[in-house]
Amino acid sequence: MTRLRLAFMGTPDFAVPALRALADAGHEIAAVYSQPPRPAGRGRQAKRSPVHTVAAERGWPVRTPASLKDPAAQRDFAGLALDVAVVVAYGLILPPAILSAPRLGCLNIHASLLPRWRGAAPIQRALLAGDTQTGITIMQMAQGLDTGPILAQRAVPIGAEDTAATLHDTLAALGAEMIVVALRDLSEGTLTARPQPDEGATYAGKLSRAEAGLDWRRPAADLERQVRAFAPWPGAHFAVNGETIKVLAAEVDRGRDTAAPGTVLDDRLTVACGDGALRPTRVQRGGRAACDTAAFLRGFAIPAGAHLPLPEGSA
Repeated sequence: MTRLRLAFMGTPDFAVPALRALADAGHEIAAVYSQPPRPAGRGRQAKRSPVHTVAAERGWPVRTPASLKDPAAQRDFAGLALDVAVVVAYGLILPPAILSAPRLGCLNIHASLLPRWRGAAPIQRALLAGDTQTGITIMQMAQGLDTGPILAQRAVPIGAEDTAATLHDTLAALGAEMIVVALRDLSEGTLTARPQPDEGATYAGKLSRAEAGLDWRRPAADLERQVRAFAPWPGAHFAVNGETIKVLAAEVDRGRDTAAPGTVLDDRLTVACGDGALRPTRVQRGGRAACDTAAFLRGFAIPAGAHLPLPEGSA
């Protein structure tokens, strides 16, 4: 396999397997680009991104520009004399001068079957929508949001118990495997790009804490998908007795929808919804460890007949 000189551009945990796979495949890591360290934790100390941390451990040069629009940053990038750049959840827009600098261009690992779920949160949006499959797309980057030609694509099923966390790990590993093969084929001239179709394009907007609140007026099946989509972050949740309770796992009881939405139906915290009922099976109080619902209820009583409020801001 041809050894390529590359820059790796990524920030979160999702990008780390690909960075390691490229190094293990023998490619030269000329530079690693990542988001600048951010304040984190109670002490608000500057914390390196997962990609930055791995790169520093391996001794690779790390660059953390706040923007790539600056001409000096673009000259520095061009000066690397790259064969290719690999981009995985980097978080900065790549201007034309960056996209065109490497000899083979910039390749992106995207966690969906493009053109479905272009954008920032494809894993979570696929779960929320009830999609039966997702996958990885290796894309030749171009101007526009995840609109470049497709170089390779592989699908994986979404199981009934999959969460954002399980799909994250599955797709991160798959992306790492696929990018090594794609670079080999691209360097040998055997990889053909195909334009993305316009039909079927959807947008995966960023997640917010506000949309994670459980609205009991919705069908229980929708809320169960919401629980899986928002695990681990930001965590689907409801309010009761002045506290916010995260729901980390739940199951649907389709035969229990005779009460007003938000009504607790039994001593197992089964809650009436707009269609069916939702039974949280694993929950977490603020500042406490996660536990199963039975253990939670022994220390935090929510009796049958109680009414759980709707999320703040819901109409």
